[in-house]
Amino acid sequence: MNFTTLFSDPILFVLWIAAVLIALTVHEFSHALVATWLGDPTAKRMGRLSLNPLAHIDWFGLFALVFVSFGWGKPVPFNPYQLKDQKWGPFYVGIAGPISNLLLLTICGLLLRLLVPVLGAHNLLIIFLSLAFLINAALMLFNLIPLPPLDGSKIVLALLHGPKWNNLRRVIETQGPWILMALILLDVFLGVGLIGAVLGGPYHWVASVFGLNSLLGL
Repeated sequence: MNFTTLFSDPILFVLWIAAVLIALTVHEFSHALVATWLGDPTAKRMGRLSLNPLAHIDWFGLFALVFVSFGWGKPVPFNPYQLKDQKWGPFYVGIAGPISNLLLLTICGLLLRLLVPVLGAHNLLIIFLSLAFLINAALMLFNLIPLPPLDGSKIVLALLHGPKWNNLRRVIETQGPWILMALILLDVFLGVGLIGAVLGGPYHWVASVFGLNSLLGL
């Protein structure tokens, strides 16, 4: 979905933007909340401990989302040295975002199972819940890719303890962002579909858990 939908189906475009903003806001707020719980005031001090979407929007990322169907929110900063648990703190902060999306998609999936037989597949609430389910599933799975600056890298780096992992950690930290950028550019501009191929199986499995494959056209 992209900017052209605004002209072909403006209501669907508004529902899509609303679902995106909710998913991104809750995702980033969850990072800020867990970091604050663990003793780091950085996110709170910078106004990120908020459910106001304006606190979490990266305007260039939102612009890219609207026009090329791929975007991002503003990453939540945290200081690992101020976390009470410096060994596992970064892991908890990193996993908080994907878990929040898992909770949201679970709520949407359960509501869809309950309400579709009553309201029908073309009801606006059903359409919004379907979009929210898809977006939260995509955001959760994409962020679990173990490449910086995605959450998956924080999770993996927190698990790689000890000097024997130093070389791998260095490769992930230094080369990971370039690898991710290359994958995104290949997908967006050349339509290679590498990210979609990697995430497709888990994405369909998540939808099948709620019995939503046919409803979501998967």
